[in-house]
Amino acid sequence: MSASAADVELARYSFQRKIDEIAAVRGRATELVSLYLPPGKQISDVMSYLRNEYAQSSNIKSRTTRKNVMWAIESMMGRVRQFKEPPATGVAFFVGSKAIGADKTEPVTFIVEPPEPLNTYLYRCDSTFYLEPLLEMVHEPDVWGLIVMDRAEATLGLLRGKRVETLRNRQSLVPSKHGRGGQSAHRFERMIEHAAHEFFDKVAEMAAELYLPRKETLKGILIGGPGATKEYFYKEGYLHHELQQKVVLPLFDTGYTDDFGLKELVEKAAQTLHGLEVTEEKRIIQRLLNEIRKADQGLAAYGEASVARALDLGSVETLLISEGLRKRRVVFRCTACRNTFERTLPDQEIDTVLDGPCPNCSQRALTEESSEDYVEGLFRRAAASGATVRLISTESEEGEMLAKAFQGIAALLRYPLPAPASAPARR
Repeated sequence: MSASAADVELARYSFQRKIDEIAAVRGRATELVSLYLPPGKQISDVMSYLRNEYAQSSNIKSRTTRKNVMWAIESMMGRVRQFKEPPATGVAFFVGSKAIGADKTEPVTFIVEPPEPLNTYLYRCDSTFYLEPLLEMVHEPDVWGLIVMDRAEATLGLLRGKRVETLRNRQSLVPSKHGRGGQSAHRFERMIEHAAHEFFDKVAEMAAELYLPRKETLKGILIGGPGATKEYFYKEGYLHHELQQKVVLPLFDTGYTDDFGLKELVEKAAQTLHGLEVTEEKRIIQRLLNEIRKADQGLAAYGEASVARALDLGSVETLLISEGLRKRRVVFRCTACRNTFERTLPDQEIDTVLDGPCPNCSQRALTEESSEDYVEGLFRRAAASGATVRLISTESEEGEMLAKAFQGIAALLRYPLPAPASAPARR
């Protein structure tokens, strides 16, 4: 992985982690202030607006809320004043008093420069920080339309990033074939074709309703199904002309036309979707599982201890990290016996260890000597050994497996790990 590619992956992770951190903050009342400045916004205009909000906040009835809101706005003015103009992509400020229990609060301040330009100027005071403009930047912007159909049923959905979403399912009223002969057979055949035509029109209407509003971000439309119905539907031009141009050829054969058919369509379209993260993640996790299943020692490691050892030995080819992994590597020191020890912990468990006994002397005298984001540390160690890093989404089945079954971390190796020195040799 090139340095620039690794930097992009790390920046994406850091941005997502920051958004999660801000989203977790809760105020006792409307004491959290959010401010979005798009590029080009005049700082003088913003300061004038904030001064007016500061004056208005003096009318808040609750003394505590009034005090906290006025502090937040005053603090925000100090932060905004440091900018001569907003950065190239804009900037967002989040300032307020975080509820910490027992009717107590603590001040929090976040300043975020987004990866994409902000297009709105917004001020909001609420019990949570307003994050919608930033959340839109976290998700995959491109979407694919999905249609699976035959004469009996059609299901329409979306492939959004790595997640398959079912949007609409419709059963047809097209009669099945019959064995009667004579003139009635011709009349019945015409009835069948008329019913099929009406059903195809309805599928096209649903597609227009669902996909045309998304046409700017719709990367393409995949069509699948059993038999020749899908080809007839496409070649006869039932779809709106703007959607017709987005259909990806060739069309795909699937055995189902329901929710499972949409997932089958994504699988069958793997070659077309090659390069999309959903396909690549399936491939790389499947490779990991194949290595783990090998009777002899495969080229895989998983779990914190095993992956850390592989990184130390320089044997990691590709490091797989769950996007949902939220931990810190903390060094604790006991002020009583001077003992130090390290732990990798979720953010919410650090205080529990600090309040607990020292594992060496059992005294409750632990302090936090140093702390590092666990994933950022993994990126640094991977870069030092020349390993590629892949962030795996938690939205796919494969990503969920990595997060739950493998503690959110695994690795594909260049060569098998040697047995630990303390382990008995294999026969």
